[in-house]
Amino acid sequence: MIALGGTIGTGIFLGTGPAIHTAGPGGVLLAYSVIGIMVYFVMTSLGELASFMPTSGSISTYATRFIDPALGFAFGWNYWFAWAMTLAAELSASALIMKYWFPDSSSLLWSGLFLMLLFFLNFLSVKGFGEGEYWFSFIKVATIIIFIVVGTLMIFGIMNGQPVGFKNFTTGEAPFVGGTLGTLSILLIAGFSFSGTECIGVAAGESENPTKNVPRAVRTVFWRILLFYVLAIIVISFLVPYTNGSLQNSTVMASPFTIVFEKAGFALAASAMNAVILTSVLSAGNGCLYVTSRIMYAMAQEGQAPRFLAKVNKRGVPVIALVATAIIGMLAFLASIFGDGTIYIWLMHSVGITTFIFWLGIAASHYRFRKAYVAQGYSLKDLPYRAKWFPFGPIFAFALCLVILLGQNFEGFISGHIDWKNVLAAYIGLPLFLLLWLSYKFIKKTKVIPLEECMFDFKEQQNK
Repeated sequence: MIALGGTIGTGIFLGTGPAIHTAGPGGVLLAYSVIGIMVYFVMTSLGELASFMPTSGSISTYATRFIDPALGFAFGWNYWFAWAMTLAAELSASALIMKYWFPDSSSLLWSGLFLMLLFFLNFLSVKGFGEGEYWFSFIKVATIIIFIVVGTLMIFGIMNGQPVGFKNFTTGEAPFVGGTLGTLSILLIAGFSFSGTECIGVAAGESENPTKNVPRAVRTVFWRILLFYVLAIIVISFLVPYTNGSLQNSTVMASPFTIVFEKAGFALAASAMNAVILTSVLSAGNGCLYVTSRIMYAMAQEGQAPRFLAKVNKRGVPVIALVATAIIGMLAFLASIFGDGTIYIWLMHSVGITTFIFWLGIAASHYRFRKAYVAQGYSLKDLPYRAKWFPFGPIFAFALCLVILLGQNFEGFISGHIDWKNVLAAYIGLPLFLLLWLSYKFIKKTKVIPLEECMFDFKEQQNK
């Protein structure tokens, strides 16, 4: 369920509307399909790594073992930063969502209450996180399935009127609004929608029988991409024209899901979608606390973070690491000072680029892992899960991530009207990553590990 519902959130419920308005139905389908293919290859790479060597350190540990300890350090702290900021962003979003029902309530109140709820879910035990994530994911998955079924019935005229035809694909500039630039401009939005897929790599360190369950989870990625993103966007594109002005706004009333359900005649569609979006936000926040605490714990064990962060309680929960991330989550409270929505949007942009940084790291780590595994004379037949299309998969994912990383905010540079505030928000993750990488490399004098010297933890793999 973590693999199935982990990435379904505000990106698809709220982000698809502005994306369709910007790039049209064809542009959105193309962008999401390209990113979906890339994420599939990222996940097959992660599946091979995590099923062979399950660890809570995930990308940090793999980069340290198979590329360069300096890169492992940079990936780990960059990953922690991204998820800590995402926690703050999701808590800010939760306050906005509650204001739909309670417009005069305090953002501070809701952000604080939800932070406490998520903290105690993770504090109790890893089962608390797992149980919470299961039910959050269940609600999201059920909503998507209902939406696709209802939308399909409406498209064929079985429900609420005549068949809609292809008029929304031929209206105005459709299907590709803004041409190539329009499609390229929403690749980051598509990437943000898929962020979190790699969480199963972190969860593998505490999952039951990861050598079997991680590959099973990875195999669902392709079908999730096909079902939850591509089919949902096709339904939206048939039923909601890109010219609909409401799509410009990232609010529950302007959500394509709300618009379609209202067209279907569902009473209280907006309230129902608001509740679903709230579960999505809480699910993301729940995952944020889990991932950040585990990555901190793993890095502390590797000597790349303060040792006290590796302390766990009797239930195996790294409490100090959990508290540290929760404190960062309190940044969400700034929403009540600077205006609701402002800090959420800024944080979302600042986090967007970091997703591609650690996807790039997963692809590079897998490429080096496979090369080292073969170079040291081990048989590929002994791998619990073997990624298909190697080496094309990791190379394609690496190259596309790199292009998107370097092409941030290109519209502003092309037009000549550069909004430096937006440029800073878009690129802030990149200089942070480079600073961490080069500083650690300079201080520790690390080098790229030769393939013949990469270490494989066969003992840990056998025990798991």
